[in-house]
Amino acid sequence: MAKAANPRIEILLGLLDEAFEARAWHGTNLRGSVRGIDARAAAWRPGKGRHSIRELVVHAAYWKYAARRRLAGEKRGSFALTGSNWFTRREAADEKGWKTDVALLLDEHRKLREVVAAFPPAALDKRIPPGRFTMFRLIQGVACHDLYHAGQIQLLKKLQRA
Repeated sequence: MAKAANPRIEILLGLLDEAFEARAWHGTNLRGSVRGIDARAAAWRPGKGRHSIRELVVHAAYWKYAARRRLAGEKRGSFALTGSNWFTRREAADEKGWKTDVALLLDEHRKLREVVAAFPPAALDKRIPPGRFTMFRLIQGVACHDLYHAGQIQLLKKLQRA
């Protein structure tokens, strides 16, 4: 992957990569956590009202989209699925649907990474309305979000085997 022209952008790209798919000292990243999971395991719920791995994957894809949209100044409403935040995936364990959801996550990560790589460094300190966070923290937060859900997925995999 090409290096960014600005050290702060380079740091953010490194965080995004490590949390999503690059080898990391901390253990499994988000992409690694879903590697090798079949549709049945992705659809499993630990209890009523709890999220499945499949729902966590689509949720992560949505927030990559939402962050990208904010960074690029795009309007809402262009996500691949109708709705926002949490998307109930009640279909039977369907390999095609599961692979489509994983592909959505990969695609949204790629698009977000492209926007971050081209992001103007001077705008990193711009505050996002209502003014609590900067663009830098938004990008950093996506990496944290990936790792948070990677941990949840790792736990769900262990619970299934228990």
